[in-house]
Amino acid sequence: MSDLPELTDPREPAPSAAAGEGGAWHLKDLNETQLQAVEALDGPVLVLAGAGTGKTRVLTTRLAHVLVQGRANPLEVLAVTFTNKAAREMKERVAALLGRPVEGWWVGTFHALGARILRSHAEACGLKSNFTILDADDQVRLVKQLLETYDIDEKKWPPRVLSGIIQRWKDRGLTPGKVPEDEASVVAGGAAITLYGEYQERLKRLNAADFGDLLLHCLIVFQDQPEILKKYQDQFRYLLVDEYQDTNVAQYLWLRLLAQAHKNICCVGDDDQSIYSWRGAEVENILRFEKDFPGAKVVRLERNYRSTPHILAAASALIDHNEGRLGKTLWTELGGGEKVRVVGVWDGEEEARVTGDEIEALQARKQPLNGIAVLVRAGFQTREFEERLITLGVPYRVIGGPRFYERQEIRDAIAYLRVVAQPDDDLAFERIVNLPKRGLGPATLQTLHKLGRAEGISLTAAASRLIETDEIRPKARQTLAGLLDDFTGWRGQVETMPHPDLVAMILDQSGIIAMWRASKALEAPGRLDNLKEMIFALEDFEDLAGFLEHVSLVMENDDPAVEDKVNLMTLHGAKGLEFDTVFLAGWEEGLFPHPRTLDDSGGGLEEERRLAYVGLTRARRKAIVSFAANRRIHGKWQSSLPSRFIGELPEDHIDVRSAAGLYGAGRQGSRGGLGEGVAVFGGAGYGPRKRGKRRKRGETIDEARFEAKFVDGDEAAFHIGDRVFHRKFGYGRIVSVDGGKLEIAFDKAGGKKVMASFVETV
Repeated sequence: MSDLPELTDPREPAPSAAAGEGGAWHLKDLNETQLQAVEALDGPVLVLAGAGTGKTRVLTTRLAHVLVQGRANPLEVLAVTFTNKAAREMKERVAALLGRPVEGWWVGTFHALGARILRSHAEACGLKSNFTILDADDQVRLVKQLLETYDIDEKKWPPRVLSGIIQRWKDRGLTPGKVPEDEASVVAGGAAITLYGEYQERLKRLNAADFGDLLLHCLIVFQDQPEILKKYQDQFRYLLVDEYQDTNVAQYLWLRLLAQAHKNICCVGDDDQSIYSWRGAEVENILRFEKDFPGAKVVRLERNYRSTPHILAAASALIDHNEGRLGKTLWTELGGGEKVRVVGVWDGEEEARVTGDEIEALQARKQPLNGIAVLVRAGFQTREFEERLITLGVPYRVIGGPRFYERQEIRDAIAYLRVVAQPDDDLAFERIVNLPKRGLGPATLQTLHKLGRAEGISLTAAASRLIETDEIRPKARQTLAGLLDDFTGWRGQVETMPHPDLVAMILDQSGIIAMWRASKALEAPGRLDNLKEMIFALEDFEDLAGFLEHVSLVMENDDPAVEDKVNLMTLHGAKGLEFDTVFLAGWEEGLFPHPRTLDDSGGGLEEERRLAYVGLTRARRKAIVSFAANRRIHGKWQSSLPSRFIGELPEDHIDVRSAAGLYGAGRQGSRGGLGEGVAVFGGAGYGPRKRGKRRKRGETIDEARFEAKFVDGDEAAFHIGDRVFHRKFGYGRIVSVDGGKLEIAFDKAGGKKVMASFVETV
């Protein structure tokens, strides 16, 4: 039997006395505040819908109520959602309430509705009504052409980066002439405005628009041709907007213009769940609603149907530390439930172990795995949990992204390692032969395949033969020969160099690290984090072959037929979801809140606190927060303090335990123990310890030096003649310096070539 309390389904709130037996049939299941939000049809309305308060029911019932009351026909209602899925669900629910499908109404995403308007007035912005909407890849290709035209170095300004900058300007409603000069001057060598303007002109010549244009062009048309704006203002008697806290500037301006005539706009959102500023969302849009629409009615949905009282009290006390909020407090009529558990562990490995053991205990009590989630601040944190669940044989899925070893950068790195271990691995060789780009294009690869098929040999063997002939261009031949030499050199180190060191060297010399370090893509830092996590994961294996075998088994271990799985995801990816049990991992300073947000001048810390609030309110029955005294972040061990957010949780609603006490009678720390960082570890404290798992032949990586190399690419100032120390080869003197590679005459080991990352001056 499960010891979890029985809760009412949040989608089925209890009938309200306010609706009564004599009330309208479609209103019968609403509570009092939900009913207020639905029936307030005249003038602007802001519905502050807390987590689990029945927001979707309010949205759909309000739409149905407008139609049932005869206030408008479907063509006169504009309902905006953030996803196509939400739009479909809204249509289906309203149809179910009315007992019939609704035809002709305007329900969809901002982009879909903007495109619908734009196709009717395309000529007003220089397009034809059959214009093409470019996807992200087409946008990048067009920017790439412009960079070539203006002779701008793609390595300094990758097309994808510049395309992203242009899109963010559009999200702010900025045409080329409105981009601030000081902002544009630092982009693409000061040519950003010229490039943006030329980009727009080329789009027009192609009779095309990108996603940002779908609203930006509408704004231009509305501002330049007021008669068109008036047409839509008169048409849309009622506007309904979901997730208003996530709107960007262009969306905000578009809505405000359309609402000016009737002012019957209802925005539903939660300022406490605004966590997407990095995607352009402006929490200020919801905070200034009453200023934008004087006399607006504000309805707070605070009755929660999802979570236990302890979870809600903890979440409410936490978010109350934010100053930039309109204010509400969640409550529930549900009784019972456990306190929020706060668990202190020694390190990330132990965190994964105790989490896995708790999941097994829940599974033994017949709790479905689908109702369990592990939520992390950064994607690289999932690896240790994945490894532990695989060891336990517990099926899992990663929501919002691939599993750790399926990620692009990890698969690329592993392909290099597979070719080192097995030269005849054609699939791996083909994947990385031109990664990073080294001028070995399709023609070279086609020649390799042709020879390989004709001779019945691998691509690596074919390459070895081709470099001795004139079958391929001299430059490609030289590049291919260099790549083969690299692989030969790496294979020669397999038996003599600790395998984590070898993999670090391969990623450095191959150019993989430099490629991601130079990338200005938003995901680049995360990809570097994942590569570092992979390198340190190697320490758990005897050798490279053992690691590759493990990866193969992990990739094979996923059974798509198994539907009941534990959910792993980031806190950002969890918004809108709910689970019976939620594990909130890694609540430490330096990880969560993220160090980039600690300067609160830009509101970053408050957004991190909103993210913590979102995480807590995903839990229906159990919420377990964990933090580690030591954690390896970005490749190096560091002692950690509990997150400030733990200190903001109310004492009456949390249960602080050490890992040993996770299952019952373990020693519980005092409230003060969280601040001191000692009690939850039974007095062990946070004193720094040198941590390095023993690897093959007993070497440990020089983490500080490795970190500097991996992240920044800054070489230590090594010079010929310097006296140095290497943990494997001992003392020696530098003979030559070649970038990150050193040739050293060691006192006992003789002449060796080693990576600068692994030696230190003496």
